[in-house]
Amino acid sequence: MVSTVLIVEDDLTFSTMLKTWLGKKGFDVETASTSARARKILLSKEFDLVISDLRLPDQDGINLLSWLREQKKNIPFIIMTGYAEIQSAVQCMKLGATDYISKPIQPDELLKKINEAIALPHKETKETENILLPTASNFLEGESEAAQQLFNYVRLVAPTQMSVLINGASGTGKEYVAHRIHQLSKRADKPFVAIDCGSIPKDLAASEFFGHIKGSFTGALSDKVGAFEEANGGTLFLDEIGNLSYEVQVQLLRALQERRVRRIGSVKEIEVDVRLVTATNENLKEAIAKGNFREDLYHRINEFTLYMPSLKDRTEDILLFANFFLDQANKELERNLVGFDAEACDALQRYDWPGNLRQLKNVVKRATLLATGDFITCKELGEELHATETNQETVNLTLRNEDDEKQRILQALQQTKNNKTRAAQLLGIDRKTLYNKLKLYNIPQ
Repeated sequence: MVSTVLIVEDDLTFSTMLKTWLGKKGFDVETASTSARARKILLSKEFDLVISDLRLPDQDGINLLSWLREQKKNIPFIIMTGYAEIQSAVQCMKLGATDYISKPIQPDELLKKINEAIALPHKETKETENILLPTASNFLEGESEAAQQLFNYVRLVAPTQMSVLINGASGTGKEYVAHRIHQLSKRADKPFVAIDCGSIPKDLAASEFFGHIKGSFTGALSDKVGAFEEANGGTLFLDEIGNLSYEVQVQLLRALQERRVRRIGSVKEIEVDVRLVTATNENLKEAIAKGNFREDLYHRINEFTLYMPSLKDRTEDILLFANFFLDQANKELERNLVGFDAEACDALQRYDWPGNLRQLKNVVKRATLLATGDFITCKELGEELHATETNQETVNLTLRNEDDEKQRILQALQQTKNNKTRAAQLLGIDRKTLYNKLKLYNIPQ
């Protein structure tokens, strides 16, 4: 059966191109250039999906979405936004949009989102409070280039049996990535067991990993199943593996090589089958050079390495995560805040976030508790963020003429460390225009 799609877009050239492209992909497509026209079409015909631009000549896509839901039409709805309109995209998600996509549109990404949206049960009414963003319920992957590259690697390595080492600063979400690897693996229906190696006392590490029998040492008041047995058939995640003592490293290496463990105090060996995922915020190669980490264990756990980007290197994702954490805080604290005001959004994006996602979550939760209005302001975010000054120079980078455009673009990219979103803001243009000018002047992207 052919799926029907309504495209609501006032850029007629783009709308026609999108209609032609989707037609070739097997969809039955109609277009509307205004919200009013879209409403007439939607009242006269059933569609499997609506794709609407956020900005329309008469009303915006949010109004169209609200009207659809008032009409009890639970049609999957994808909103198209610019990168500077993330706040509005999140608002759409709260109103019941199925997904959103940022311009400039990447065809493969759009097709994937279309297929996912149409595959959803149309008759299932989504509760607004359960809709955060189109990812796992307790985390976001993000839209930045760094995030997309990371999770492309995650999807690539997850179905294999390779041991994965996740390297990244504290608070970047290493345990979520480990869990995501498990969810996408062939072991997804088996246990996922996480151990924080940094919190295990040296003399109890062997017991945590391999278990013990009652009376095997002082304090062993009952039999204990170790993490290897718990995770048998599934995934064992060892966080901050660099904190393990040398002696425990030897025991761990032996268990991985022989695929057998023995509880402390027992003579019986137990066969185990685990997929190992580890994480660290240390440089293990330096630890090896200093004699603090075994090189043979390093190669055993490091068949594939993932590098977690810091939050400061994925500016495009900051407001996504901020709104995501706000939704969580609203539920936990029984608040009903709408979002962040413009100054707060700017402050969130300018701050370096040394504590990464963990720090952002804490800041948003505190602000949610303190806020007195519908929106979080800089006051609630705290002095540290409020006082943050931009690193940009005082020179005006707004593009004025073609003679100096290339130089100003290069200067903006340098100041923003090649962050296209921030560079476009400095230049006074949208992201799509910036990409066009990068191509025009042959500036590497």
